[in-house]
Amino acid sequence: MTSTSRVVTVAAVDLGGSSGRVVLGRVGPGELTTTEVHRCWNGPIRLGGRLLWDALGLYRGVLDGLRAAGPVVSVGIDTWGVDYGLLDADGDLLGNPHSHRDDRTLGAVERVSARVPPGELYAISGLQEMRFNTVYQLAAAEGSAALAGARTLLMMPDLISYWLTGVAGAEVTAASTTGLMGARTRAWEPDLMRRLGIDPGLFQEPREPGTPAGELTGHVLAETRLDGPTPVIAVGGHDTASALVGMPVTAARFGYISCGTWSLVGLELDAPVLTDASRVASFSNELGVDGTVRYLHNVMGLWLLSESMRTWRRTDLAELLDQAGRLPALVSVVDPDAPEFLPPGDMPARIAEACRRLDQPVPETPAALVRCILDSLALAYRRTLFAACEHAGRDMDVVHLVGGGARNALLCQLTADACQRPVIAGPTEAAALGNVLIQARTLGSAPTTLPELRTLVATTQTLTHYHPRTPATPWTAATRRL
Repeated sequence: MTSTSRVVTVAAVDLGGSSGRVVLGRVGPGELTTTEVHRCWNGPIRLGGRLLWDALGLYRGVLDGLRAAGPVVSVGIDTWGVDYGLLDADGDLLGNPHSHRDDRTLGAVERVSARVPPGELYAISGLQEMRFNTVYQLAAAEGSAALAGARTLLMMPDLISYWLTGVAGAEVTAASTTGLMGARTRAWEPDLMRRLGIDPGLFQEPREPGTPAGELTGHVLAETRLDGPTPVIAVGGHDTASALVGMPVTAARFGYISCGTWSLVGLELDAPVLTDASRVASFSNELGVDGTVRYLHNVMGLWLLSESMRTWRRTDLAELLDQAGRLPALVSVVDPDAPEFLPPGDMPARIAEACRRLDQPVPETPAALVRCILDSLALAYRRTLFAACEHAGRDMDVVHLVGGGARNALLCQLTADACQRPVIAGPTEAAALGNVLIQARTLGSAPTTLPELRTLVATTQTLTHYHPRTPATPWTAATRRL
């Protein structure tokens, strides 16, 4: 394992769709520890019929977190993908960024497809056709005052980095969720942009994880009480890219589930899969750290559960999970990817209606509905991972499940049963760990290769192992219902 003897302390800014955190990471030979020093709320806000992000409120949370972190030698930022901020010629934000859950993109896929056929777009970007991809958001924004006045587009991790440093850039793992970056070239595709009526001048020079992204400005140093110079280092700007770095991988063939509000489910590959069969199966080729490709499909994730709890106004999730675990498996299952589950709202009512349409029993209690959600997610993970292996021409020996879902023992066990593979759950903070590790490697205080970084995770973090307890037969039968 290659590293220096220097121990470093860095700050990982890890922003998700429901909360943001600043994590203090300490890395040295055989050492990897993290401590959450600040957490702030995040979530889309409905204003004037639109769902928007409170970007400045989130940035305030970042500043508060860096102040709480104390002395650090560097900062790294990861967030969710696809969403962006627009800046004017003075570098000022032109309105709050739209949430990808906003319905302004209805009809945008058809508008883009009329200019660039779906097969051609996929052959370039390799992205699953999802109406919230940046390319479709930009199509929806065509003709708007904000887009007309914009001079710079920054993805969410780059926007926060810009406010911290005054330096604009485009980290590639986040940029690859736009649908405007080449899956093979890892570069912007200006000809594609022009065909879609998008100004290539909006986009900044791509930068790979591990690249310096500027230093904290004097104003930020004063606000956070940190000493300068403090560099910001580009990490895996998309939180799933960072999460893959933070996985305790020791097997050569593995599947992964990064399970939070969304579940990102797939394989890590050396090259994209750009076949038409892959496109029809709705797989994305998002860019990863060290030249890798995140071959994945987006599954709706724990959004179904959190929206149900919000609708019920309940907080006793642990009790509901215990009750759900005692209920029969696979009584009712739904497709978590169905479009009616995307926006906020009465999720229990939507799931009940989906069960009626599928001629299945309607869950009559909250525990039964929770069981339906978790069975449905495990079934979707099985379907997605098996399809990914088929299209990529490879198998998997183990499934790594990281993120908030790793705390859900019932979901982890159901995933092992559904996939008929061992599931290694944890760490829950894989994205923050990956963020920390890329910073530390750039500073010369962590191993140099991806396998070595993951070995450090495997030997320092607490993990839980799940093995299949039931046969595959009922899962195969449940798949046929959908």
